[in-house]
Amino acid sequence: MNQRPIIIYVPGLLPKPEAATHRAALLRCLLAGVQRVDVDVAMEIADADDGFDIVAWTYDFYAEHRDFALNAAAVDAVVARTGPSERDLAEATSPKRRALRWLFRLGDCMPFLIPHIATERMALHLRDLRRYGQNRNNVADYIRQGLKLQLRAAHAARRPILLIAHSMGSVIAFDSLWQMSRRDRDDVQIDTLLTMGSPLGQHFIQKRIKGHDAIGAIRFPDNIRRWINLAAVGDLTAIDPKLQNDFGAMLEYGLVECIDDREIYNWFRLNGELNPHAEFGYLVNARTADAVVDWWRTASSARDSDG
Repeated sequence: MNQRPIIIYVPGLLPKPEAATHRAALLRCLLAGVQRVDVDVAMEIADADDGFDIVAWTYDFYAEHRDFALNAAAVDAVVARTGPSERDLAEATSPKRRALRWLFRLGDCMPFLIPHIATERMALHLRDLRRYGQNRNNVADYIRQGLKLQLRAAHAARRPILLIAHSMGSVIAFDSLWQMSRRDRDDVQIDTLLTMGSPLGQHFIQKRIKGHDAIGAIRFPDNIRRWINLAAVGDLTAIDPKLQNDFGAMLEYGLVECIDDREIYNWFRLNGELNPHAEFGYLVNARTADAVVDWWRTASSARDSDG
């Protein structure tokens, strides 16, 4: 018999709050969005003590936690609202942000330009991406192992899995799933992979993910049933917001049922500045909630029918 569903969340780069505090804030945002779509599902997720878990990898990478007090007011604000304001829409689509996105895409196609166009934040991200890619001190192996252990435990308990991965977390998820299916020969299956603000559309990333140098179907994981990708307008990490055109071969090989790209607006603001890439803003969004509710209801129905 299938057991109760589980949502496993993989965060992106930069230090995060202590694990329990971070989990509570993420779950609060997710439940706020889900409640607006389906109150019953929100209550079921809230009542399941182990229905939502996170892969808390950033402390091992940065050796520090972020003080959640720096985000507390912004999280309160994003949860209190149900959608973007006119100001949010204008800033997300501003000429400046569109120009930056164009420059970043140009740099992705012509890497020799990156030193000339990279912002300080972008330079830090590139540094961290290289550290992960080079697996210095086996740090990338350790991070992936943490996710694999949680996935294996959920699968062993026959729990339907929704894997949510934000930003760099989507790279960690892809690499881990590829290794599990192509190298480790695990039989773990992911019902739905939900990526948010993913950089997997970037050529820089695609040349470095696991399987990139393989030929044919083995370039990709074969343990994902459905893939939903959310990209916020104005998100400068998801500079290529559509992944189906990059990973469509997975459909042709029959490795995945669908790759569904969806556009959203992210109205999270920190210290007054719009951040369309913020994980809290992605999780509170109604389109995220739609995906979670659809998956939860399907997983719960399968469990009931097995019973």
